[in-house]
Amino acid sequence: MQIRIVAVGQRITEWAQSAVSDYLSRFPRDFRVELREIRTEPRAGQTPARLMAAEAERILAAIEPDDFVVVLDEHGKDLTTMDLARHFSHWRADGETPVFVIGGPDGLAPEVKARANLTIRLSSMTLPHAFARVMLSEQIYRAWSTSSASSMTSLHAIRAATTPVTR
Repeated sequence: MQIRIVAVGQRITEWAQSAVSDYLSRFPRDFRVELREIRTEPRAGQTPARLMAAEAERILAAIEPDDFVVVLDEHGKDLTTMDLARHFSHWRADGETPVFVIGGPDGLAPEVKARANLTIRLSSMTLPHAFARVMLSEQIYRAWSTSSASSMTSLHAIRAATTPVTR
């Protein structure tokens, strides 16, 4: 399975970059998580709407037509880690590529939000973008760990149920 995180902003603090890199390095080869950083539009003399529109063009260019787009927004749906793990199971079974989108300092343009197949939130509060990256990376890792452990438990239970007992 492949997952992408599309995040506006190329420079985040060292501690956050280190944490994100650590989480993203923990996945096995068959479960790749890729971070694509989108250039932040220069702020000087531009309205928030113009900034978001320019960033939206770059965000949408990083999304493939068949991707399952998950937008992070403070008004999105609350998910538990188990809910996210269930989504991973469905995406994997359906052969979908989930793409998580983290907006820039001004948020996300309406056209990016309209492209979303699912809108979730990490918190009801607005989070610093670096912290949102860390939280999202950690939750992807935790959901993957949970779904992997669940799959292994199910596999062991199936094997135990189908293995003849020898005496």
